[in-house]
This record gives sequence, structure tokens and C-alpha cells, in this order.
Amino acid sequence: MDVEYEIDSSKCEQCEERPCLLSCPVDAINQVPPDNHIEINEKCVGCVLCREVCPYDAITMKTTMAEPIRENVPNINKKLCRQCGACVHACKTGSIHLESTGSEEAHSVINEDTCVRCGYCARVCPTEAIKYGEILPRSVAGGKAVVVNQKKCIGCMTCTRVCPSRGAINVGEVSKLPYINPAYCARCEECMDVCPSTAIRYSSRKRAYKDYNKIKTMEILSEILEKDASKLSKNASRINSIFNKISRDVSASHEEDEFEEDVTGLLEDEIKGMVDGGLEIDDIGEIIEKTNPKREKTVIDENCIACGVCVDQCPVNCIKLQAPLPIHITEGCVFCGRCVEACPFDAVSITEEHFATRDGRIYFSREKIKGPRKGEIVVDYDSCQQCEVCVNRCPEDALSFQDDKLTVDTDRCIRCAECEGVCPLHAIKFKAEN
Repeated sequence: MDVEYEIDSSKCEQCEERPCLLSCPVDAINQVPPDNHIEINEKCVGCVLCREVCPYDAITMKTTMAEPIRENVPNINKKLCRQCGACVHACKTGSIHLESTGSEEAHSVINEDTCVRCGYCARVCPTEAIKYGEILPRSVAGGKAVVVNQKKCIGCMTCTRVCPSRGAINVGEVSKLPYINPAYCARCEECMDVCPSTAIRYSSRKRAYKDYNKIKTMEILSEILEKDASKLSKNASRINSIFNKISRDVSASHEEDEFEEDVTGLLEDEIKGMVDGGLEIDDIGEIIEKTNPKREKTVIDENCIACGVCVDQCPVNCIKLQAPLPIHITEGCVFCGRCVEACPFDAVSITEEHFATRDGRIYFSREKIKGPRKGEIVVDYDSCQQCEVCVNRCPEDALSFQDDKLTVDTDRCIRCAECEGVCPLHAIKFKAEN
């Protein structure tokens, strides 16, 4: 295998996170001091994962695969061949046909250009006229099968690019990782030779078929769920429009700073009129759990004297001091409430509007955030996929993964609930004390 690469240092200098370092499965990428430029050493296997994760397209890489050792084309003993056609029917690539000439009796002939050396013809031949397995290890001759260990697989898809047997290696819709169909695998070991994470190995055929059938079952279930999901998605979009409409109407009807209104009846009427049958009002509580509150910040210009106290308290540095004019709060605000609590002149106001369920009823309320919230972050570890979106978003670096488990530093956490809002699977929730 020949790997050619080039790194554009001018682009690379812009990158602070350096995701290429973490992506390499063989630690072939290093930072070289004093300027910490990126270099790739001889351990590189050409899996191109570093190139794919580079946010600045600073890495160009071309991998040329050497021709791997392949099993010889099966040899047919014309004298033993009985022209039964078993090998012809067994060949999945149509590489075998019966041939007859004037000087010889009819016998099977193999097309060397299209043969993938799978050995099925040898296994079905009733007279053992076909000789196969001259160079492959004994494990193949003993009936072993090639499998992908998906726990070790890094998803580089190198195996899918080199496999000579069409249909042998597929990519799962659920796992997004390759898996091998034992019925089509030629056991040529080409995938095994190029796998950078040594995730491809031999296993018993019984175990291989069991794992393959399990994956296929998951794929079929995924297709069924996807069809149902289209209907659920349609209802979800309708529900979202209902919530937006009711929140706008109720909010506009109240001028007071804080209020709470029972909107159960409004929701029932809207839902029954818009959503297809099958969705009960009791299910709305679960939907509400996954909706984010609407928050607004306001600077009361006549109260603000640009003293700068709030600037020092902001954990995300989104308050800009422009004395003698009032302060300006940018879009980076996480509504933590620190500025409200710190301001000695009540010049900053934060309001929050949200739906909530209580005693079987649904309420819409508006409240003023008077300071940092009190409560705890709760993680649903069954739903969490360790995507680290919440970790990257946390303004105080209070979230981290330890032993593949999301942990919360309660001393650093400011209860801004940003993690709750960005989690794509709603696996993290802020539970307020009130």
C-alpha cells in the first residue's frame, strides 16, 4: 500500500481543536513543536479519516492499494467432471460454464477474469473434480467465515472499496458500519489485509451467520420504523405549529410580567382538529418535556449607567460595555441570570415563557428570571450517544466524559440549561427546584 499526502500548513494554523489527532486509529499524526505543525509518520495506513475530519481541508491524501495475495482460480479435473452442472448453478458471478469441443467431452470451464475465488464450486462438486484452497490458511479450508468486529471497526470503509465479491460487504443503515454476508464472501482476505484497525477476522460459520441474521433483522426493523416515522414526523410538525400558535396568542393577551394560564382546553380543541387519530391529549405531556422555553433579554436603557458590574459576571463574555451608552447583550447569551442578580440598578431583565404539566392539566406561564437557577442536571444514559454536543456547548466546561459516561461538575455548572437545548436526543434535562 502506497500513501501519498500533503498538509497545507497555512490552513492548518487556523485550527485549534486539531480533530485529526483524535481521528487517527494508529497514532500516525503528531504535533511537532515549537510551532505545533502537523506531521504524518510512516505508521500511516491511508484510511483517510484525518482528511475527512479536517475542518479546513488542509490534508490531501491518496492511497494506492497494493494487489493483495489471492487464492488461485479453482482447478477442474476434466476426467472427473460429470457435466452435472452443480458448479454452474452454485457460481454467484456466472464465471463457470459447460464447454464441449470435438476432441474433449463436455466439462466445466472457469472464467479467470470474473472468478472471485469463493470456492463454492469446489464445495458443491459431487465428484471432487474441482480443486480449491491452495494458498489460503487452514481456517478457510476448515469452513471458517470472515466477519467484521463492529466494536473495533472505525468506519473507514476501506474494506468496501477493495472487496472483489459484489454483495459480500454491506453498510448497515442502523450502525453505519460494514458487515459481511457469509453467503457471498469469497474469503480472499483482501479486506483483512487493508483493515487499519484489525477489525476483520475469521470466525465460525455458525457464529458468522448468526451475527449476519441479527444485523439483517435490525435493518428490516429499521425500514419498518422509518415508514412509521414519516407519519410521526408529520404529526410532530403539526403539534409544533399548535404550540407556537397558542404561545403567541396567550402571550399577547397578557401584559403583566408574570402569569400562568391553564391552556388544556385550547390544546385539546386544536389537536383534535388538526392531528390524525391515535394521538391522545395525555401524550402531550411527553412532548412538552422535549420542548424548550422561549427566553428574552432586555436592557432598560434609562436604568443602565454602564457601570460594568454585569460584564464581569457574564460566563460567556456576551455583554459589551459601550460607555457612556447602555450595555449591549449579544446573541451568545445563555440566560443564566447572573447579570440580573449582579445589576444594582435593575437594568437587565430576562423573561421565560414555557408550557408545563401539573395534576393532569397543561399550563402556559411567563416568569422573570431574577438570578441563577437552582436545580440539577439529569442524564438519561440509555439515550445518550456520547456525541459530546453538550460538552462542546457548555460555557463553563462543567460537562465531560469519564469512562464513557457523561458527568456534571456541580461546582462549575451555572444551570443555564444550554445542554438541554442542544441535545439531539433529549438525553439531558435540567430539573429546576421549583
